[in-house]
Amino acid sequence: MKKVISSLIIACAAITASAAPSILSLKHSISDNSITYPESFETDTHKMLQNWYLQNYTVLDTNFDKSQPLNATDEVYIKRLSTLPTTIEMPYNQIVRSYINMYTQRKRELVEAMLGMSLYYMPIFEQALERHGVPLELRYLPVIESALNPDAVSKAGATGLWQFMLPTARGLGMEISTLVDERRDPHVSSEAAAVYLKQLYNMYGDWSLAIAAYNCGPGNVNKALRRAGIEDKKDKDFWSIYYFLPQETRGYVPAFIAANYVMTYYNLHGISPALAKRPIITDSVHVSKRVNFNQISQVLNIPVEEIRVLNPQYRHDIIPGDIRPYSLVLPSMQVYSYIMSEDSIAGRDATLYARRSVVEPTSLEELENNGEFTTKLVVKTHKVKRGETLSGIAKKYGVSVSDIKKWNGMRKNSVPRGRNLKINTYERVRIEKPASDTISEANTSERLAEASSDAEKAVTETVAAVASDTAKKAKKTAAPATQTKQKKSTSTSSTKSKGGFTNHKVKKGESLYRIAKAKGTTVEAIQKANGMSGSAIREGQTLKIPR
Repeated sequence: MKKVISSLIIACAAITASAAPSILSLKHSISDNSITYPESFETDTHKMLQNWYLQNYTVLDTNFDKSQPLNATDEVYIKRLSTLPTTIEMPYNQIVRSYINMYTQRKRELVEAMLGMSLYYMPIFEQALERHGVPLELRYLPVIESALNPDAVSKAGATGLWQFMLPTARGLGMEISTLVDERRDPHVSSEAAAVYLKQLYNMYGDWSLAIAAYNCGPGNVNKALRRAGIEDKKDKDFWSIYYFLPQETRGYVPAFIAANYVMTYYNLHGISPALAKRPIITDSVHVSKRVNFNQISQVLNIPVEEIRVLNPQYRHDIIPGDIRPYSLVLPSMQVYSYIMSEDSIAGRDATLYARRSVVEPTSLEELENNGEFTTKLVVKTHKVKRGETLSGIAKKYGVSVSDIKKWNGMRKNSVPRGRNLKINTYERVRIEKPASDTISEANTSERLAEASSDAEKAVTETVAAVASDTAKKAKKTAAPATQTKQKKSTSTSSTKSKGGFTNHKVKKGESLYRIAKAKGTTVEAIQKANGMSGSAIREGQTLKIPR
């Protein structure tokens, strides 16, 4: 019985082996309807086309022949892919074809935009890959990762051109903080990507697996290899573990192949290439002071939008050069200007952009003397400069694009250079005490003092008259007693006059406001009693305090 079973197992194995396709044939024939397209396919193409760089540095070739066929036969696709000058294998199958069709048909505008952005980004990618000995065809990974958008953020939190997750980025030495995110920096992130891809290749010895691990992580690739029962390094291949990989990763390598195809053969599908309107030649300078993009823009006369395009790593238009030196990318012709004007740039509207290192809370006395604050509507006029957009202007003043359009009766988002725009802003201003009120209060105090003096004088005169009359009518024997009473009355009047004030010796930390509050009087009364014009007092000084 055991011999029969063994014979059956051997026979089944032989049949299976003869029927099973080879890895080579599998990679060319595989079809999968359950793959998940990369998030870059969801990019808002219209918004991307509004990119400042595309609008100011590139132009589509309108004379390009768009009569080319959208599709080609399988044989043509295979031939074109096989002639690509790559070291990484570029096999063809129906999954690859579906991605090619996606790029050449539904995402034609996206390809046109990426071709425009590639004029700036591809040299950066190539230089980084070349320095680390990594195949140059990997320069198209950001095409499927971010659609060449440095500000792209995936649903999982991957950020930048190369879509690094935060732990991976920090493990590769990139800085990520509230102000700086080097995942968005084309130069820094490209260097990190080249290093990481080389590490993955050294781990698997196969570029297709390295690319897969870049997408889903080495852990998922290792798990797929174990489930497929592949241990020998020479047998390791993306297509041999295809169905053991996550759905998104299954489509990742085919998408990479399609990206290489479409960025090379776009002209054969009637897709307009982007032409350089004017060259953008950049250089970098180290910034050792804390500066805002607006300060740089105003002094060097560079649009803020251009600075943002060249330096997307600074999240809030702030370069924290006071912490450590940071790199600033500028058009080459402006680098020398920055070096010569560094102090002027840092000093431009310095109080507006200053960050306080030490601060004390406002005292009650200062609030009493300085008055209260209120919010006031201020209507400003902004003259549109070359290259400015409504979104950039709105961000500068802290308002929305819809508000600017409403205030200026605009329907479109485009705005011509030289137009004056009305901008409504609200500013915090101090409510100053009117001078007339101060004068009125002073006059009132003087009148009250005069009235009090007149009343006191009248009372004294009345007492004196009564005393004189009493003295005349009294007997001579009563004269001494009367005289004593008069003296006593005079003494009492004198004491009362002198007793209108008390003395107070100023202690350390005291102010006129606190002394007045403690003594139940006012600052103005103390100033008048001591002949003071201001509020300055010193420790040990003796003040007369009205009762």
